[in-house]
Amino acid sequence: MTDAHTPVTEEPNRRDFLYLATGAFAAIGAANIVWPLIDQMNPDASVKALSSIEVDLSAIESGQSITVTWRGKPVFIRRRTQAEVGDAREVSFADLPDPESDADRVVKDEWLIMVGICTHLGCVPLGQAGDFNGWFCPCHGSHYDTSGRIRKGPAPKNLEIPPYDFVGDTRIKIG
Repeated sequence: MTDAHTPVTEEPNRRDFLYLATGAFAAIGAANIVWPLIDQMNPDASVKALSSIEVDLSAIESGQSITVTWRGKPVFIRRRTQAEVGDAREVSFADLPDPESDADRVVKDEWLIMVGICTHLGCVPLGQAGDFNGWFCPCHGSHYDTSGRIRKGPAPKNLEIPPYDFVGDTRIKIG
């Protein structure tokens, strides 16, 4: 005799087990089909290899610049003279359209590493040119100083600083 208020619980039977097993196999099968579709969207090895580069700086003399390519963009690497570092440090924030200190733009004072694309329309500026002896974009007249900061012209922002680290005294890793 069962009480009307006591819930009736049934013991699991073979059919319940078959439902659970079928559902588990279906879920595993769906995961095995979907995973390769998702995995193929990851970047391949050639793209990953281009995401960072190492550059040897030992051949660059004081006052000299080189240009390397990183992610399809030119990157200017300049070994600044003490005079260029001094000029960059003496600039008043009031004179800068996009205020940023020189110390925030460099890891080591003598090395300036920045993406060489004008922030106005994407041109490539000329080095050691312009009114501030930094970079000059002849297309639209933007002038950058010895720290790559916009000083005059239509460009709205400073030249971009890519992520980089010194991996030795004369080697950097960009990216």
